[in-house]
Amino acid sequence: MNIPEHMLNLYDYEKASQNTLPPSANDYYRSGSMDEYTLADNMTAFQRIKFLPRVLNDVSNVITTTNLGGKTISSPLIISPTALLGMAHPEGELAVARAASAANNIMICSTMANTPIEDVTASNDSSTWFQLYVYKDKEATLTLIERAKNAGCKAIVITVDAPFLGQRERDVRNQFQLPEHLHMSNLHALGHSKLPDKVGHSGLAHYFEELINKSLTWRDISWLKQHADLPIYLKGILHPKDAQLAIEHGVDGIIVSNHGGRQLDGSIASINALPAISKAVNKQIPIILDGGIRRGSDILKALALGAQCVGIGRPVIWGLSHSGQHGVENILNILQSELKLAMALAGCANISEISADLIAEL
Repeated sequence: MNIPEHMLNLYDYEKASQNTLPPSANDYYRSGSMDEYTLADNMTAFQRIKFLPRVLNDVSNVITTTNLGGKTISSPLIISPTALLGMAHPEGELAVARAASAANNIMICSTMANTPIEDVTASNDSSTWFQLYVYKDKEATLTLIERAKNAGCKAIVITVDAPFLGQRERDVRNQFQLPEHLHMSNLHALGHSKLPDKVGHSGLAHYFEELINKSLTWRDISWLKQHADLPIYLKGILHPKDAQLAIEHGVDGIIVSNHGGRQLDGSIASINALPAISKAVNKQIPIILDGGIRRGSDILKALALGAQCVGIGRPVIWGLSHSGQHGVENILNILQSELKLAMALAGCANISEISADLIAEL
């Protein structure tokens, strides 16, 4: 696919999205919690990590394919779960699913998608995973898992860092609500498809306060694993002890993430949490790094520090708002091309040659 000449990198798409999206939607997608320190640090932390490249290795044919969850994908880059994509483009999750399919990649569909999971999986010939928020209503949670299984999802990704929603002050000031024509389609039959209208508050924050399970423990993870009959990944791991507990409870993989800087402000940047978690996991289960990826060189840094793969969220929204499916495909292609170049310049012809030796000690 030809990438527009004036859209050279992800930052070009970010600028374009700010002129395309309605202000409330733009604030919702771009915001972090409170002072947004973690949001900023997710990106600046990558800048502090320096390469120590090797030379005189044959890099005439750089290959980015890798395996995740038993599936060969075109690059170590997947689409992280992002809610309410219908605000970014009329085709929302369907456009993203088609882009993932075209790229032979994995899309993680959000519980709070504007499109039913059945329609999303039907549009992605590659692989769809389902991100799950655990509700107070256990039957509602099990219904979502069953629907994801029946729709053909290949894994369940449980978000574990959001018993409450972080204070996203842009949303509070905007009294964020979904546009009237949109609802959370996966929750329609359960009666939870609309955000409550509470004056002076973010409707989404109030939704979490009312419905999401705040007493979730490791015991519940074991219970969910019994019922899922699918690989279980935990999203929102930052502490190495939690990574070890995930292994002890039979989890199939973890996503190192601070929710895009949208939960506890002042939390460690995802990439800075990765080395200790990688050491604790010791290659027993896959690690996905989520947060702050803006360049192919960022992907290379994450792989060198122990991730098997990375996920992107906001950049997908930027591509989607710009030109739907083609915009998302462009985002994926840009990152894959940048990764290939970074690997070549670092002396790596394939993913297996990437190691911690590529990173200079700070």
